Amino acid sequence: MPVAASLPKTAPERVLDSARFINQHSKDVSVPEAGISKAAQEIIGRMKQTGYSTKEWKRHTLTPSVANSAAIEWIFVVDVLNFSFWSSQKDACSQYTVTLDGKPYRGYWSLCAAINRAQRENTHITSAAYYANASKEELEHVFRTDAPETQEAMPLLEQRIEVLHQVGQVLLTKYGGKFINVVKQSQNSAARLVELIVRDFPCFRDTHEFLGQRVELYKRAQILVADIWACFEGQDYGQFDDIDCITMFADYRVPQALCHFGALEYSPRLMEYLKQSERVVRQGHGVGVQPPEPGLLPSGHPWEVEIRGNSIWAVERIRQEIVASGASVNAILIDFYMWDYAKAHPESMHNIPIHLTRCIYY
Repeated sequence: MPVAASLPKTAPERVLDSARFINQHSKDVSVPEAGISKAAQEIIGRMKQTGYSTKEWKRHTLTPSVANSAAIEWIFVVDVLNFSFWSSQKDACSQYTVTLDGKPYRGYWSLCAAINRAQRENTHITSAAYYANASKEELEHVFRTDAPETQEAMPLLEQRIEVLHQVGQVLLTKYGGKFINVVKQSQNSAARLVELIVRDFPCFRDTHEFLGQRVELYKRAQILVADIWACFEGQDYGQFDDIDCITMFADYRVPQALCHFGALEYSPRLMEYLKQSERVVRQGHGVGVQPPEPGLLPSGHPWEVEIRGNSIWAVERIRQEIVASGASVNAILIDFYMWDYAKAHPESMHNIPIHLTRCIYY
C-alpha cells in the first residue's frame, strides 16, 4: 500500500522544531535538565499560589477591559509595534516615557500608554484607514515622549512608522481594513492564524539562518494570537481549539527570567560579553561592532539565535515537566508569568544581563 503523505507542519510546529535544532547545536547556551525540573516546580507552585490565569491580561491598567472588536484592533496595533523597548539610558529620567493619568510608563507599557493617549486625543490610531497613510509627523506626535528635551525618543521610531504603513496597506487591500477579518479566516485555529500573519504581513517574518538551516521563531506573530486568546479568555474571537500549540515568545526579558530560575545557562564567555555589552552600550558606544567585541548583538548572530531558540526550548521543557506532574498549563501562561515576574522583581535580576539587540522582531 502507498504511504500516506504527511501533512505540512504548522508554523508553531516549525518554531518548536527550530528551537530543538538550535538547542541540539548550541555552543554557548544550554538548557540544564536539573534546572528545568527545579524551575517547573517553582513556577507552577507560584502560579497556583497567585491563581495566575488569562484573567491577569485584562487586570493590567492599560490593556482593554472589554473583549470586543475594538480590543482586537488595539491588540493588533500594539503587537505590530511590540519590539525593542530596552533603553540605552541608565537614568530612568532620560528614558522614553509616556505619562497617563499621572503615572509614567516605560518599556512595553509606554507603547500601550501612547496608544491610549492617542485615542483620548481622538486620533484613530487603531484604524488601518488612519495609520496606513498617516504622515511621519503625525505618528511622531502619537509616540512622543513626555519631555523631548531631556528624554530619548521611542527606539526604532522610523521602523515602527514603516511597519504601521505596511500592515495598514495590507489590511486595506486584503481584509477590508480590519484585523478581525484575519481572525475570522483562522477558523478558530491558532496555528492557522499565525500562518496567515506571517504569510501576509512581512514585518512578522521572524526567520534566521543557523548553521546553514532556516529557523523560525515568530515571537510577535504568536504573541498576537496569545493576546487575543487571553483578552477573550478563550471565548468568542479568542476561542482557538489548538491554542496549546503556541510556543514561548522569544524576546530579551524572558531569557533573563529563565536564567534566574536556572532553566537557561550561558557559557562564561557569553555571560562576560553580555555584561560588558550592557556597560558599553549604556555609555553610548558599541554600535556597528561584531562579537566578541562588546556592543549591540546583531540580529541573527549565532549567540542571539542560541539565546532565543534555547529560551523557547526551555519553556517547552518546563511545560512538559508541569504537565507530567498532573497540572494543566501551556507555554503562553508560562511566558506571561515569567515576563510579569521579571518586570515585578528587577532587583533579583540585576546580576543577569539581557542581550541588547535592536530589531523589529522582538
